[in-house]
Amino acid sequence: MAMPTGYDCDTRFIAAHHQPAVLIDLALSRGIDNHQLLRGSGLFYEDVIGGQARISPRQFLTLIGNAQRLLEADDSSFLFGQRLLPGHYGEVSHALTHACTLQQALEQLQQFRALLSPLLTPRLLLDERRAYLYWTDNCGIGNQQRFLTEASLTAVVAMSRRLSGERLPWRFHLAYPQPRHVEQYWVHLSEQLTFASQMTMMSLPLEYLHKPWPGASATAGQVAQQASCAQLESLGWPGSFIDQLYDHLYANIREPLNLERVAQSFEMSPASLKRKLHKHGTGFQEQLDQVRKHVALYLYQMKGYSNDEVASYLRFNDTTNFRRSFKRWTGLAPSSLRQLFQS
Repeated sequence: MAMPTGYDCDTRFIAAHHQPAVLIDLALSRGIDNHQLLRGSGLFYEDVIGGQARISPRQFLTLIGNAQRLLEADDSSFLFGQRLLPGHYGEVSHALTHACTLQQALEQLQQFRALLSPLLTPRLLLDERRAYLYWTDNCGIGNQQRFLTEASLTAVVAMSRRLSGERLPWRFHLAYPQPRHVEQYWVHLSEQLTFASQMTMMSLPLEYLHKPWPGASATAGQVAQQASCAQLESLGWPGSFIDQLYDHLYANIREPLNLERVAQSFEMSPASLKRKLHKHGTGFQEQLDQVRKHVALYLYQMKGYSNDEVASYLRFNDTTNFRRSFKRWTGLAPSSLRQLFQS
């Protein structure tokens, strides 16, 4: 049976009056000319306020690049993020607003990612003590990676604070060196920061997932969730093609995986899969290595596996070969990772 496909970087499905309008309004509030802001995006301001225009991830990324260049401010991504969630995106925003707990909100963020987070995919992991939220690139975001990362982290922090009524004790790991504007991270996120980590993610103690949120309406939330499911069904997919590939690789990571086998699962030729990935600025080996890296880090840090156990889980017959591969994925030997997720 064919794997479900998802949207591509050139699929026009993002409502221009939703997340793009949030960024447009931020730029306009700082005196940016809308013609300069929208240049090269294939979008006109009249289209946005008309409420019918749909743009592709690639067009949205052009808009973001323009905004970064024209705003020239270290706080732009954080201010954008503060306005993103729950948002004003119709029923899906109502569903998020009436989430009864943080866990329900994060599950909705994952379920409705095409509507709430169309450029970066949120993924939730739990262990015995903590909840971890991390993001994966789902459409080839390229130079906008850090801007979108800062915005996504801020969006979840601001949403959880607004809906819970308290500042939650989030900790953050960032997969890039400390930037010069670190004070923006202190103001908008937390001082609990670790830069140059292997993954970008945020975490907090598990008990905060289940604390009831004071302003929630379970009935209104359920109605809005049903309407959001119908909207997602009308799109024909829950996420991007890169999402589907990640999920397939993750679910089958212990099986022999290569370009030919995976292409067959998606009922396409290896050449077609290769072209599709190239269009998104990536390749099969890069995607496979990313999933192997994420699984290995999970097994090391959350399950306490040894080198031999991780190598065996990932079907490496030779531990030396596994260590060599792990260093290629991460730049580090497995023995260097023991402090990775500790503050």
